[in-house]
Amino acid sequence: MEEYITIQKDEVAEITEKKSKFIANLYYIQDVQDAETKIKEIRKKYHDARHHCIAYRVLESGNLIEKSSDDGEPSGTAGAPMLNILQKNNLCNVLVVVTRYFGGILLGTGGLVRAYTEVTQKAIEMANFVKSILGIEMQIRLDYPNLENFKYYCKMNDIKIINIEYLDDIIVKVQMEKNRKDNFVDDIERKNLKIKELQDLEEKYINKLVEKNK
Repeated sequence: MEEYITIQKDEVAEITEKKSKFIANLYYIQDVQDAETKIKEIRKKYHDARHHCIAYRVLESGNLIEKSSDDGEPSGTAGAPMLNILQKNNLCNVLVVVTRYFGGILLGTGGLVRAYTEVTQKAIEMANFVKSILGIEMQIRLDYPNLENFKYYCKMNDIKIINIEYLDDIIVKVQMEKNRKDNFVDDIERKNLKIKELQDLEEKYINKLVEKNK
C-alpha cells in the first residue's frame, strides 16, 4: 500500500436513540495486538454495557487486516456498517468501538444499522486526518561548502532533513516520498548537487496532516 489515511488523535462521539446510548471510541492503532488491547480496555471501562461492537483496519507486515464484530447484536447491523465507513473513508490503522447501553426499546435491524453508522460517522467527522505515504530515508555525504545549496534544494523539493552531522564531511539524513527518489537521483547530476555518497537507509511511512473530509 503506497498511502493511506489515518487519524491524528483518538476521538469519542455519543448519540442517544430511543433511550439507547451509543458511544463510539475512535482510536489510532499500530497493529492487531494494539487493537485487541484497546478493545479489552473499552470492555473494562464500560463493563456494565450490553454490547461493544468493533471494526478496524490495520496495515501489518505489508498486509491490510480488517475485522468487525456485532458482539451479540443481530448479524450485520453493527460491525459491518462500521467497517464499511472506515473503508469508504480509506481509513487505515484505525479502530472504532461502539458501546451500547440498551434503553429498553427495540430499534429493529434498520434502526440499529442507522444508529451504529451515525455514531461512527460522527466520531470520524470530529477527527483530523493524517495521510501516511510510503517514504524512504537516505544518508548523504557532501563537502561543507555545498551544504547550504543542498538545504535549499531540499526545501524547494519537499525533502525533509532529519539530521546533520558535522564530521570530516557533512553527513545529512533525509526523508522523502519514495516516488520522488528517482527524480532526486537524476537531480544530483542535472542540478550539480555535488553529493559525494548516497545511501538508502530504510523505507517507512511519512505522515502529513490533511484537511478532514467534509
